[in-house]
Amino acid sequence: MFDNILVSAAVEKADDMSIAEAGITAVFGYAVVFTGLVILMIVLYCTGAYFKSKDAKAKAAADAEAAKKKAAAPVVAETKPELPLAPGSAGHVKLFDVPDKEAAMIMAIVADKMQKPLNELHFISIKEVK
Repeated sequence: MFDNILVSAAVEKADDMSIAEAGITAVFGYAVVFTGLVILMIVLYCTGAYFKSKDAKAKAAADAEAAKKKAAAPVVAETKPELPLAPGSAGHVKLFDVPDKEAAMIMAIVADKMQKPLNELHFISIKEVK
């Protein structure tokens, strides 16, 4: 019963509004909504800035700790005897219906089975047999 009275009062009030009053009410409503959106944007910006600064502080602390560990770690030089490099390459290979990855695997398998370095072998072409 009470709801019906409020609804009927609102309908009667809306019927009595002039165009100017309706315009002022609409502008006021838009202003309220826009102000709420601006406040929400400010809150989100401040929250993002807080978390960015928190992450930057954590990263700086981690970097400082890593630098401290690096400075404290003893320097050990591991020297491996350098093996002489094999001279040059064996030229270009023509590929017929074979992707580069598969051709590389085939050449590696052949070099392994022959127990020779890959740069000492000369592949002329690789073709898929269908």
